[in-house]
Amino acid sequence: MTLDPFVLRALAAGIGVAVIAAPLGCFVVWQRMAYFGEAVAQASLIGIALGLALQLDLTASALAVSAVLALVLIALARQNLVPLDSLLGLLAHAALALGVIATSLVKGPPVDLLGYLFGDIFAVSTQDLWWVFGGGAVVLLALVKLWNPLLSMAVHEELAAAEGVRRDFVKGAFVVLLALAIAVAIKIVGILLAIAFLIMPAAAARPLSSTPEGMARMAALIAAVGVVIGLELSLTFDIPGGPAIVAVLAAMSGISLLGMALRAGAH
Repeated sequence: MTLDPFVLRALAAGIGVAVIAAPLGCFVVWQRMAYFGEAVAQASLIGIALGLALQLDLTASALAVSAVLALVLIALARQNLVPLDSLLGLLAHAALALGVIATSLVKGPPVDLLGYLFGDIFAVSTQDLWWVFGGGAVVLLALVKLWNPLLSMAVHEELAAAEGVRRDFVKGAFVVLLALAIAVAIKIVGILLAIAFLIMPAAAARPLSSTPEGMARMAALIAAVGVVIGLELSLTFDIPGGPAIVAVLAAMSGISLLGMALRAGAH
């Protein structure tokens, strides 16, 4: 891999997002929140459109809209009229449609919609790196503080509440962290692939780990390796960086899960 400045920035950003996303992805997998994360990610396109229209920082505007939608989803999850998975599907696709419409209405230079949907890791700037590492530090520090309550809720939410865990606060804090991680990841892998960056390393790490903490560390390692290999493939074969990384992570997840299935079959 040729270590030109833009490649170094891409590598630093990719590994930074890997370390941020992996522990959060473990909780997404444990709590079956993949569709929830997808809805939050797709809502960020509305935030990008607002940022372009109001000339705001795009990561900050994407984060604000994603966090608001995440908190709305938590409130809506309490109703019993519509199944949650149907509600998430409705909101995810509605948010994506509204985001596409909003970006098309923004006045000024044409909006690179494909860049926002699929990312452009080689276009990462120094300011983006500040978001990755600054936002990443906030996410990881908060996650350390919330680790035990989140783990208790992942095991048994009602029992955790009986033991004094403040469910609403913990859920709210977690989805804000999730929104921050997604907002940071958008520059790297884009809106449509951001949730894959959360889920795939965690899925790959699950058969290889015996403890929750071990799974989080293994997921971070797998994600970082996926970034390095994906960038190498991107530069070698002249293919998009973000999708290349996600394709590598998908292959690693498949190999890990296949190995688990073969071991289970042998027994």
